[in-house]
This record gives sequence, C-alpha cells and structure tokens, in this order.
Amino acid sequence: MAPSNASKSIPAMYISHESEKKRKYNSRVLNVEKAAFTPHNRCMGKEAVLFYKKAAEKISNTTNQSYSDVISYIRKRLRFELLKTCLISIRGYRGIMKKHESEDMSNLDYNLIRE
Repeated sequence: MAPSNASKSIPAMYISHESEKKRKYNSRVLNVEKAAFTPHNRCMGKEAVLFYKKAAEKISNTTNQSYSDVISYIRKRLRFELLKTCLISIRGYRGIMKKHESEDMSNLDYNLIRE
C-alpha cells in the first residue's frame, strides 16, 4: 500500500480515489464532451452503483426483461471486461486485434437460460 494511503481504511481510500478522479476529470467531461462523469475504481462507489441500477431499470422496462436478469448481466459483463483489461495489462495482448462488434441491444436476452 502506498504511504499516502497507509493510514486510511480501504473504504475511505476508495472514496478519496473516487473524489480525486471526479475533481480531476469532471470539468473537462462536462465542458468538452457535454456528458456526465461517473468514476470507477476496483470497487464501485455509490455513484457508480446508482448509475448501474438506473441503467438496468431502464433496460428492463424497455425490453420487458426482469430487473434481476438485467442487473446480473450488466455486472457479469463488467467483471469480465475488468478481468480482461487486467490480464492484458499484465501479460500484454496476444493475437490479432479484432474490431469489436457491438451487440444489438434490442434483440439481447438478459436471461442466460434459453427457453
């Protein structure tokens, strides 16, 4: 642990990292990109949790899928993407870079069990 974080508890450390990121990037995102900024750390802060809950609620209402299926799908995708990012940063990317094709959200079934 870094000396600057040695005296802090883990939740306090995450909160300070989140507020530091927000202070550092929020004005640029608001002014240049005309968007909102929700910082993500290794552990999701309150603002990120609220963002994912709101997004899952809107998706479940739009697609008539259950909220629990949608939020679990979002969390699984986020975990796998974070894991993939960590592995690539540790060992480097091996293989041919493919253009990532986005999924058609209107046809996506969030319940992983097929009927």
